[in-house]
Amino acid sequence: MVIILKWREIPVGARRYILYHTIVSPLLITWYMFPMYLYMTGYTVLDIGVLYTIVHIASIIATYLIGKLFDRIAIRHGLVLIDGLEGFSCILMGLAYGPFAPILLFIALLLDDIASIFYPLYQATEKILYPSDRLEEVFAWHMRLPEISQLIGFLVLGFLFGYIYTTPYHYRLGFVLFGLVSILLIVYLLKALPRLDRVERLEIESFEFRVDREFIFILLIEALVMFAWSLAPEIVLLNYIVNVLGYTLFEVMVVEAFISLGAITATYVSEKISSKHRFKVLSIGYFLVSLWALIMYFKPPLTIVLLAYFISRFGDTLAFPFHRSWIFSKIPADRASSLLATISSYRRIITFISPAIAGYLAYLYPTLPYLASLILFVLTSLLLLIYSKISSRS
Repeated sequence: MVIILKWREIPVGARRYILYHTIVSPLLITWYMFPMYLYMTGYTVLDIGVLYTIVHIASIIATYLIGKLFDRIAIRHGLVLIDGLEGFSCILMGLAYGPFAPILLFIALLLDDIASIFYPLYQATEKILYPSDRLEEVFAWHMRLPEISQLIGFLVLGFLFGYIYTTPYHYRLGFVLFGLVSILLIVYLLKALPRLDRVERLEIESFEFRVDREFIFILLIEALVMFAWSLAPEIVLLNYIVNVLGYTLFEVMVVEAFISLGAITATYVSEKISSKHRFKVLSIGYFLVSLWALIMYFKPPLTIVLLAYFISRFGDTLAFPFHRSWIFSKIPADRASSLLATISSYRRIITFISPAIAGYLAYLYPTLPYLASLILFVLTSLLLLIYSKISSRS
């Protein structure tokens, strides 16, 4: 029998960290607003895909080099840097007007991409703050609360920027506002989170890190999953809903609302499942994601799109706690930052041209990227099922 973890039973530092993500989640609407702004100003889905790929190429070399510094700086300072870079990036998006707009937009995207280099510090923070014996249950809370916040925030902001403030000028003002809020969140990080420096990491635990067959298999699954998701990014959904079906940003946010509902529902299911069923849950989760890709390939109407994305997020969130705890089980705490940064670099190398591929496929046929994702997610599910059977016999 699995005992459900209550909110008050989670350590204080972990609760404050989860609340940080709950506060920041609505700001992620910029992931949709920025390509929507580009569509408004004359870019095509292919143009946007190529632009994102050029930015990835410009920043990819820095990923591994910065990762080498992670064990020499306080993690909390890295988290502050993420909010600072992303906030300044949004402000530059808002200032991108006139003949220098393309340059400012490129710099804004580059800063945002550089900020993402530090995302492994989020995982390193979770590795430190979350109790290792209750990881799956804590991750259920980690997913649930930010998704509820995002559900409400996306619908409100989607309506405002989909039906009321709909011009490029309004979007630029929105970018500046979001950028300022992101920078203000730095105060919360510094005041609410405990120190997460290298000394504390060394005191948590110590065990030998080995690149064994299981870790190599983890990297294989990481590659397949990351590449599959990267072939059907936000620009593909936005292109389909807005440019093919003829709706607005608000309807895209309704899709996002169903994504959040799928995630929230899955958190209540995942916390009741024992970690001993890890590989079965992972394979089922990615099978459900495969079903989403299959449905989307056939150009469904909006109502079916809502169902498809609910299924997708349900499957992905169901798998997430088990996937993340699987990775954490192979990484020592004192090397969490640098090793997770190396894994992040590995992911970026795999996916750095995928925006251009996704844009080109969508340019040829709006839902063709989903077919490519379908093939990769089916392969992932099959490999996990096979590995589960092999592991149970050994």
